[in-house]
Amino acid sequence: MNLLAAPFPEEWLWLASAIAALLLLRAGMRIRWLQLSQPELSSWFGATTLILLLWQLQASVTPGIAFHLLGATALMLIAGRDRALFSMLVIIVVDALWQGHGDAEAAGLSWLIAGWVPVTLSHYLLQLSQRRLPCNFFIYIFLNSFAAGALCIWTTGLLQCLALAASPAFDLATLLDEQFPYFFMLGFPEAFTTGLNITILVIWRPQWVASFDDQRYLGRN
Repeated sequence: MNLLAAPFPEEWLWLASAIAALLLLRAGMRIRWLQLSQPELSSWFGATTLILLLWQLQASVTPGIAFHLLGATALMLIAGRDRALFSMLVIIVVDALWQGHGDAEAAGLSWLIAGWVPVTLSHYLLQLSQRRLPCNFFIYIFLNSFAAGALCIWTTGLLQCLALAASPAFDLATLLDEQFPYFFMLGFPEAFTTGLNITILVIWRPQWVASFDDQRYLGRN
């Protein structure tokens, strides 16, 4: 979901990049870089690489709008909010420079819409469920994996349409009628892919999923 720079004023791109830099600096200060274990690093780097490859399976109907699975919810559940934010930045920048999907100049804006928003939304949905709902394995899987994955890609698609509509090149009604339905349909494979993979990981490699705790969800000591 990399954006092209052409439709947006240069001031927007600079402002988005500055905001993205501040948010990444804040996230970087919260990560315990020197204390990360080998399983944490392996799962983080592996998930980032797999989702980058997943981004290459995309289609485009209108120039500047690409449709593909997002993976932000899965990254947040596996690596935690702050590391997932860095992963999404790497994915967006490499996707733009390596494959030419989008422009590097718009990476800050792309990251805010397709990185910071879905990762942060997934994070707060997890926190809300942990505070207000029973610590149940099925709640974690169906709400925080399946449902959160779908909700995040729908939110990202809507924000991308709104951002493009703010430029002179696109009309909001056309975007909502002709483009947003594709994002809505992507919500179902996003939910299935996120939920299935997180389920497999918490069963076979729970130490790879930072947001999952055996004692909390399964009552294991």
